[in-house]
Amino acid sequence: MSAEAARHIVNTALHLADQGSWETLRLHEVARAAGISLEDIRHHFREKDALIDAWFDRADAAMLETAAAAGFRHLPVRQRLEHALLAWLGALQPYQRVTREMILAKCEPGHLHIQFPALMRISRTVQWLREAAGLEDAFLHRALAETALTGIYLAVFVRWLNDTSADAAHSRRLLSQLLTQAERLALALPGFGAARRSI
Repeated sequence: MSAEAARHIVNTALHLADQGSWETLRLHEVARAAGISLEDIRHHFREKDALIDAWFDRADAAMLETAAAAGFRHLPVRQRLEHALLAWLGALQPYQRVTREMILAKCEPGHLHIQFPALMRISRTVQWLREAAGLEDAFLHRALAETALTGIYLAVFVRWLNDTSADAAHSRRLLSQLLTQAERLALALPGFGAARRSI
């Protein structure tokens, strides 16, 4: 199945979920609306939850696309992190409610087979965020910076999931505040003289 066909399946699922809900969405409905068979869907997506991964893959791709823009590497690290994470959120914005429902589905009790991969997904996105921003810290400094960045990412994402302000202004403000706090903390820690290169 081509990448374009897979994209069509995800687009169809998002559209249907936006009209109803992610919880009630069924793959046979997606197949019918997309004009394909269930086998066509199974060929590319082993289960409904795999559509969520594909949706978040798009956000990762949008973040990396932003990082590839002319002049991005010349920005201060803080601005690179801010632009990259906002690009990630912006890619999800058209289906914010559906995205929230996807996250809630992953958090349902008894779904450990879904929740563990979701934790891995968080780590993967944070790693791509680090790469997009060009972070160069290593060893203990890397562990500390990665922990701080994961906290920032999760706090802003959770805020964004319920952010109804224009252009996600509340989420943007929180991101700016958290990055400022992280900068101050990094500068205060011994051995973080190059903090501006790490957080």
